[in-house]
Amino acid sequence: MERYGNLSGESGVDAYEIGDDFIKVRFRPGVVYWYTEQSVGTEHVAVLKRLARRGRGLGTYISQHAQVRDGYARKEPDD
Repeated sequence: MERYGNLSGESGVDAYEIGDDFIKVRFRPGVVYWYTEQSVGTEHVAVLKRLARRGRGLGTYISQHAQVRDGYARKEPDD
């Protein structure tokens, strides 16, 4: 996974991994959420990828959009 930029210095997001049709987001303290085009939609995944690369706004976007916040495809502890 790639370390999240956290330009605000206040994000709960620690790292992310981008795939063709998904993004995995690791939140502190090490829980990984998978957001897929099938689970939250193509447009949301595109926004999540853009925010992850930018290093700002990813956690806020997830928390403010119920379809994303509650629509993750999988949740797992980070090994």
